[in-house]
Amino acid sequence: MPEPALPERAARAALAAHFALDQVAADLADYSPAEVWQRRVRRDNSGRLAQYKPREELDNATLTCPFVIPSDEVWPTALADLGPHCPLGLWVRGDDQLPQLTARSVAVTGNRNATEQAITRTHAFAAAIAEAGHTVTATLAYGVDSAAHRAAAQAGRATLAVLPRGLDRAHPHDHAQLLSSIPADGGAVVSLYRPGTSASGATLQASARLLAALARAVILIEALDHAEATRTAESALALKRPLLAAPPDGDVRSSGSSRLLAEQRAVLVADPAAALALL
Repeated sequence: MPEPALPERAARAALAAHFALDQVAADLADYSPAEVWQRRVRRDNSGRLAQYKPREELDNATLTCPFVIPSDEVWPTALADLGPHCPLGLWVRGDDQLPQLTARSVAVTGNRNATEQAITRTHAFAAAIAEAGHTVTATLAYGVDSAAHRAAAQAGRATLAVLPRGLDRAHPHDHAQLLSSIPADGGAVVSLYRPGTSASGATLQASARLLAALARAVILIEALDHAEATRTAESALALKRPLLAAPPDGDVRSSGSSRLLAEQRAVLVADPAAALALL
């Protein structure tokens, strides 16, 4: 008896677990996710893919969080702007809130090793954005991003976090409570990567693109050139999202913000009121 057809959700999760999107995008233009998976299994001389059990693996992973795919009602419509680079799916905690959260999402991001002035500015910008009804969106990392989440929470508003790792654990570890509190308080945490996945250069880069795609605008508080926040800024520009930047303070840690402003690719916003006027 032939094996039952692989459900789309399980096929997408299996592909996402083993391949970067650009490795399967061309095949997905012509074949269903289940067909692409079977084609890859047949081509795999190592036997590794044949040993993988997509249904069982998905069932185990969803004990931590659901895997949302483009046909789901809660799928963020903003991701359509990614075209052929649209993710195979998203691992989500707080998935029922995604449509509302992403409808007015604004990314507030910056350095992990942020200056004291940057943290102060982050609180001011994030609180104002949240109180104006926008969803503060960031990465839960040290520095600017976690400060943005906390400022929005202190304002009593839900936030959206985009992580470059699995959602089964926080990194840094002392952000575990923050990770748990976001969905508990009406927000959501999303990732391209199944539970158990650790962060890497590749996951950080892909997650920067996801953060930009989910946001209607990106605000750089302070960004070192070539850092994760600058990648998010470059992704936002590629997606034609508004890119706003707080005034650089001359510290080397604002070199990325300074460059983008000098190139007239970012708009200077002196204070939260100026940013809100452009959102």
